[in-house]
Amino acid sequence: MPPSDHEVTLITRAGCHLCEDAEQLLRRLRGELGFAYREVDVDASAVLRDEFSDRVPVILIDGKEHGYWRVEEPRFRTALAR
Repeated sequence: MPPSDHEVTLITRAGCHLCEDAEQLLRRLRGELGFAYREVDVDASAVLRDEFSDRVPVILIDGKEHGYWRVEEPRFRTALAR
């Protein structure tokens, strides 16, 4: 599959088991699908904490919220195929 032009951001926090699950899956998918990937600590910014703290992990695709708590792999793949 050709590299994706999308950027995926995982908003995460230390000690969060759902965040660890999302991180592992997104890193695996990045290797397969070739999207840009970064992680951001929700607790490093008051603005992020106010917006996302109760929903981490939060997955953003191209800066727009795609989902939270769990990565729904089929839905994620469909979003990146656009």
